[in-house]
Amino acid sequence: MEERPKNTGDYDVAVVGFGPVGQVLAILLGQQGHRVAVVERYEGIYPKPRAVVFDDEIARVLASAGIADRFVDVRDVASDYEWRNVAGETLLRFDFSDRGDSGWPESNMVTQPRLEDVLCQRVAALPNVTVFRSTEAVQLQPDDAGVDVTVCDSLLKRKILRAAYVVGCDGANSFVRQRMNTAVTDLGFFHDWLICDVLPREQRCWSPTNLQLCDPARPTTMVSGGPGRRRWEFMRMPGDIAEEFDSDETAWRLLAASGITPENATLEKRAVYTFHARWVDDWRDGRLLIAGDAAHLMPPFRGQGMCSGIRDAANLAWKLDLALRDVAAPDLLDTYVTERSAHVQHAIQMSVELGKVICETDPEKVAQRDAHLIGAGARPETALPPVPPAALGPGALQSDDAGKPLAPAGQVAVQGRVRSANGADGLFDDVAGVGFRLLVDGERLPNSGLSLELSAEHARLLSDIDARIVPAVRAGADVRGDAVEDLDGVLLPFLRSAGHAVQAIRPDGYVFGGVSDVAELPRLLTQLAAALRLAPAPSVVAKRTR
Repeated sequence: MEERPKNTGDYDVAVVGFGPVGQVLAILLGQQGHRVAVVERYEGIYPKPRAVVFDDEIARVLASAGIADRFVDVRDVASDYEWRNVAGETLLRFDFSDRGDSGWPESNMVTQPRLEDVLCQRVAALPNVTVFRSTEAVQLQPDDAGVDVTVCDSLLKRKILRAAYVVGCDGANSFVRQRMNTAVTDLGFFHDWLICDVLPREQRCWSPTNLQLCDPARPTTMVSGGPGRRRWEFMRMPGDIAEEFDSDETAWRLLAASGITPENATLEKRAVYTFHARWVDDWRDGRLLIAGDAAHLMPPFRGQGMCSGIRDAANLAWKLDLALRDVAAPDLLDTYVTERSAHVQHAIQMSVELGKVICETDPEKVAQRDAHLIGAGARPETALPPVPPAALGPGALQSDDAGKPLAPAGQVAVQGRVRSANGADGLFDDVAGVGFRLLVDGERLPNSGLSLELSAEHARLLSDIDARIVPAVRAGADVRGDAVEDLDGVLLPFLRSAGHAVQAIRPDGYVFGGVSDVAELPRLLTQLAAALRLAPAPSVVAKRTR
């Protein structure tokens, strides 16, 4: 007779899947004090080669998860990425800044297992996060108050985890998604690629750091694989036999063209992946949600697969926090779907367009491609079609009467180095803290000062959403109270370009919206409260002080 599953206790959120997306989500929720259960079917970190890059925005999220001091262990900063044809001519050249809009390098080449190890260590430091390894979710039973998650461990023992919400971060074959009422949109763009992670045993200068060989005989990617590693990716061609393509013999044969042999390198990992371009139409079904590969898949040509999943986690974490604390209504979680789905569709479609350029094998079309890109000077801004800003879709954002976000609402807020009145010096998030920030243009306030007289109700509202008011002044100006010096000169220009005297920045680093005068702050707060499904914000009086 089968043993009846035992209830192991209640959790605020059960996360199914413990890759980078599930890890970041568990950390962000755990840092807010929520009880999190993580269910992971593997005993250890997944061993196959996967993501090798994260951008400056994701570095900002990872820093908010408490691992910035470990970046030196997990990533190399890349300055360039070139696309060349088989003749060695440069088709496109991407130059990356060592400081992107989010304050971190634009291109960070990473070894995913090493990144996961660091994230796992961070999770282990949070006593309110429990990880069940070698354990699979086998049944979900949602009701009006929560979800019973039946799990089975490697000894075939079953138990029930009770959670208010369940988030599936469990990959392309997501168990959670299969229990949801949703459909999938597939763009029909897919190719098989052999991925090889290599440990060179000889010192070698790789120039450019990252290279895309647009060879119609076999498109090939050669990039940094993180500290001490290189990554090669080879597209499977019509003449390749599928069963033979996924083998060490094939890997070494293809690597030989780059001078990589068993004598001078170790083939650490290899795998054949089929790159897809698809997304799930609805990422929420009541108390069930999905994120990362469970919700979307894309070709790797913009390096946005893992990045998009971590954006999902950052977007969802603060909304779950407000919903779990009864500060916001549960339907705030619907904005996770509308915001992130629109954003990720843009990333997928751009990845497909780049993939079409890279994966082209027709000689005539290849010749036309090369002539166009070389004729445009290999500059992405002129050689490629104009790219609209990657902004969030409608949701918890300042919007017009039709519900369309008012730019720059839904765009990433800039970050630079600042200094506080007590001399603390660092990136804005480090000095001003995470959570909601109301950034004020201190230069627009004569005689230096801004103080706000807050009613008790309004002070409680700001406390509930973890909001802090932060005036910014130019570098070298007098800094008082909660103000910060804009050492890099990026905060004030960004505010002014938007026409904002006050700008509300969300915990995930995106702009909520702003107003053109401090006197309009009550209106901004009312809009923020409504967008977050809160009660209307009480009035606030802004005072200039001498």
